[in-house]
Amino acid sequence: MRVLVTGGTGYIGSHTVVELLTAGHEVTIVDNLANSSPIVVDRISAITGSSFDFHSIDVRDEAGLDDVVATAAYDAVLHFAGLKSVAESVERPLEYFDNNVTGTITLCRVLARRGVRTIVFSSSATVYGDPPSLPLTEATPPGAPTNPYGRTKLVIEDILTDLQRADRRWSVILLRYFNPVGAHESGLVGEDPKGTPNNLMPYLAQVAVGKLDRLTIHGDDYATPDGTGVRDYIHVVDLAAGHVAALEKLVGVPGAHVYNLGTGSGTSVRELVAAFETAAGRTIPTVVGPRRPGDVAANWCDASKAAAELGWVATRTTADMCRDMWRWQTQNPDGYET
Repeated sequence: MRVLVTGGTGYIGSHTVVELLTAGHEVTIVDNLANSSPIVVDRISAITGSSFDFHSIDVRDEAGLDDVVATAAYDAVLHFAGLKSVAESVERPLEYFDNNVTGTITLCRVLARRGVRTIVFSSSATVYGDPPSLPLTEATPPGAPTNPYGRTKLVIEDILTDLQRADRRWSVILLRYFNPVGAHESGLVGEDPKGTPNNLMPYLAQVAVGKLDRLTIHGDDYATPDGTGVRDYIHVVDLAAGHVAALEKLVGVPGAHVYNLGTGSGTSVRELVAAFETAAGRTIPTVVGPRRPGDVAANWCDASKAAAELGWVATRTTADMCRDMWRWQTQNPDGYET
């Protein structure tokens, strides 16, 4: 298949491009490099031994995007392009709605004009809000997301679902994934946050490598076994494989298809710290701080629908996630600028 990947040099996008190329698909990436590096292009080629097209374009640039889509007969689009920090979205909501929602609308206009009607959307478990019960299934109604980032994801899901209702030829695939962590086993691609990391795993890695002094645990008074937040952490390579499975199964199949992608179990902040200490072979200093606005106490999924319908399951363990993240961090202490 010929696949267009928006945000393909970002953390999840880059790993998915690796899996797509490895599976024999043709790939074109569009990415404005706002939260990634052009070095990723060479790293992907080094891992896969494959060539692909790359265009430095913002998805809100309708004319530029149209020029790219017009150059080939694309079978599908994997849409990753978007801002993703919960904390940052609380501080800068307008920027998040403009980038994430406006970018998706622009992309869909171009795709409709060019006759590309399969889109796999990088959604999030944040659309469930503060869940009344766990685990979360695809039958769990979306709630009230607790932060602007999550609200942009839910708005985009609604836009894509409405688009499919209006034109039944569309195949809309909404992948609600949980907490991606880890890195490719080669250590060549991984998560490279700009400035101080907003997510737990890269923050842990930077403390372990000595770039940051200590980890602040945001709240230890949640109604969880050890008082810290519980999340369903999934290895980014497993997550990338889930996108390929969804694409290969559902390209050209009309409908709005929804899947959770996770491991089906929760890990607390303290448990993840302990696992990372084992992987790194060193102690990670921690301090407890106040809860972070927009966070929920616990979140994990039932991923059995993806197993049954897509033939996909997450196979990598928490130890695998920490080991691969530590390899990436030690080989790239300053990220792609090392």
